[in-house]
Amino acid sequence: MGTGSGRIIDLRSDTVTLPTEEMREAMRSAPLGDDVFGEDPTVNRLEEMAAAKLGKEAALLVPSGTMGNQVALLTHTRRGDEVILDADAHIVHYESGAPAVLSGVMLRPLPGQHGLLSPEQIEAAVRSPDIHTPPTTLICLENTHNRGGGSVYPLPALQAVAAVARPRGIPLHLDGARIFNAALASGVPASAIAACADSVMFCLSKGLSAPVGSLLCGPADFILRARRFRKMVGGAMRQAGVLAAAGIVALEKMVDRLEVDHANAKRLAAGLARIPGVLLDAGRVQTNILIFRLAPPQTAASLVRALAMDGVRALPVGPAAIRMVTHKDVEGADMDVAIAAVARHLATGR
Repeated sequence: MGTGSGRIIDLRSDTVTLPTEEMREAMRSAPLGDDVFGEDPTVNRLEEMAAAKLGKEAALLVPSGTMGNQVALLTHTRRGDEVILDADAHIVHYESGAPAVLSGVMLRPLPGQHGLLSPEQIEAAVRSPDIHTPPTTLICLENTHNRGGGSVYPLPALQAVAAVARPRGIPLHLDGARIFNAALASGVPASAIAACADSVMFCLSKGLSAPVGSLLCGPADFILRARRFRKMVGGAMRQAGVLAAAGIVALEKMVDRLEVDHANAKRLAAGLARIPGVLLDAGRVQTNILIFRLAPPQTAASLVRALAMDGVRALPVGPAAIRMVTHKDVEGADMDVAIAAVARHLATGR
């Protein structure tokens, strides 16, 4: 039994979003130049907009969030340094071991609470000067936290981490791939969140629905150095305004509508939590990501396969854990279809 209309309800990620018609038109008509020479007016405009939205001096367009994070690590650290971050961070799990290969740094993963680290944890992990140990030269936080189920740092918690880092001269980098989701859930401007960090990366190609692109934001001298590392890792593009044009529309038109995604995620969570065999605290769902677990003997892989036959796509993130993510290309009614599909398959045991 499928969705009834042949419609695919893709809840694997908010990266599956397609650009809007306005984005497509903006891409077609964008003024262009050579961005490596700093001459693409559309890229320049996007970078200025991004910096202004986050209250930073400058910004740098990169192809992906991974590249943005890795360029930040290259710019902040030297080989042999140590980086403190959560054990479930995107940088640890989903960036192909890049910190070791590109920056040559040690990662110091700490066990967070739904991906969130406390200031006390971080303070205890900072190394004292000693020739036997790598120096702590960077702290990385992720907000919202992907593997934490879209969890959000309260602003006072971020400010407390900054109060640990800054007196010690340790920069704080924020993997803010979904920072606008975090801002909406926190009820504060994205610039207030970004003010706690020395550098911030955010993605255009997730909930904001642009086809490609992320921005690394920070002080002007930091971004100048980062520009060289972007070139080094192959991220310098030429007439990149074709991509930047969609990013401008994303920042102008797609930020405020994220509240719809949050509402749909809460609707989905409330329905899933009522299904026997689903382990989910619906009250913990803050943004557009939810992760639920299955009681034995059900497995994530078997349920995901069964759901796909019904036109509902989800992502297994563990032997008994499934992630679902809401975005602009799914609707409120789709949540009910997905809930019904999960309930039906768990009831039949297939």
